[in-house]
Amino acid sequence: MKVPFLDLKRINAPYKKQLEEAFGDVLHSGQYILGQNVESFENAFAQYCGAKYCIGTGNGLDALTLVLKGYIELGKLKEGDKVIVAANTFIATILSIKHAGLEPVLVEPDEKTFTICPNTISEALTTDVKAVVVTHLYGQLANVEKIKQITSRNNLILIDDAAQAHGAIDHVGKKAGNLVDATIFSFYPTKNLGCLGDGGAVTTNDNALAILIQKLRNYGKVNKYEHQLIGYNSRLDELQAAFLSEKLTDLDKANALRRQIASAYIDGIHNDLVRPPFWDGTCNHVFHLFVVRVQQREKFCKYLERNHIGYLLHYPIAPHQQQASLVNQKNRFKITERISEEVVSLPMFPGLTADEIQYVIQKINQWTS
Repeated sequence: MKVPFLDLKRINAPYKKQLEEAFGDVLHSGQYILGQNVESFENAFAQYCGAKYCIGTGNGLDALTLVLKGYIELGKLKEGDKVIVAANTFIATILSIKHAGLEPVLVEPDEKTFTICPNTISEALTTDVKAVVVTHLYGQLANVEKIKQITSRNNLILIDDAAQAHGAIDHVGKKAGNLVDATIFSFYPTKNLGCLGDGGAVTTNDNALAILIQKLRNYGKVNKYEHQLIGYNSRLDELQAAFLSEKLTDLDKANALRRQIASAYIDGIHNDLVRPPFWDGTCNHVFHLFVVRVQQREKFCKYLERNHIGYLLHYPIAPHQQQASLVNQKNRFKITERISEEVVSLPMFPGLTADEIQYVIQKINQWTS
């Protein structure tokens, strides 16, 4: 048996008719930039998240950059200010901070959950720190409640990167997208809510910030040929918005399927050499990825390859170890480095069959170093 790590054709197959019809509607509308489909999706996604505003952008990296630039325009941040961010996040989170002219301050994650640790946030606070960006890594919500206590006490802006956490729900029933000051999403095709190209969005309850991001994403203009700000060209595509609207209605169902697969893995894998991810069993995890830890990763990956089981490594090189000059910090991040050396992502997507799931479990249980 061959089990793919991810099969986008299988994920999108149930939507074939709707996506083809959506394509035809957009094609024949003659309106391809910031039209009715973008507006409809923005309204639907804001309602889904429980937020007042949603602004579609070209991708997730731009979404965070525009949020930070928006806060600079509002006078709540200035270039050179420091922003705390988890050292094990995907590099795009840190790139956005740099693109906005701000300085990332990396802190260690909670080794159990892989998400940013509130204690390390507190330890990294200085007078130059003006914001915190929380990444809900792999689909699991960070401890937002405790982090909000820290940011409120210190008058810091709190932004979350929910690019991997569409539909995740906290313990009081609030969804990602309505937990902090502003949230960014990516709709890259592999995401839980993925389009058929690039796409992103910002959700917020802050009217002034929403208005600014709407201007910044579209050349900083307020009217045709009237430009108030030094803006960007980062608009959610009309066609991708139409596709996303079709898939949004099934997002909760798809997330539930991911949790079922995760439960099967956690209940079925009994191998002391393979450590499953922490999960408290609630809807705070949408399992964008199912990430295990293996100390002898190279041998394990070769074993998976021999048994035709797909996998990926998220992420084998930590941001502070990248060739790109991202941070001024010289210290090592031992927890982050240990995680980056041990993590392996197993097949996880709606559409995996029961036989495929059991095959993965069986082969993992049979693995010996």
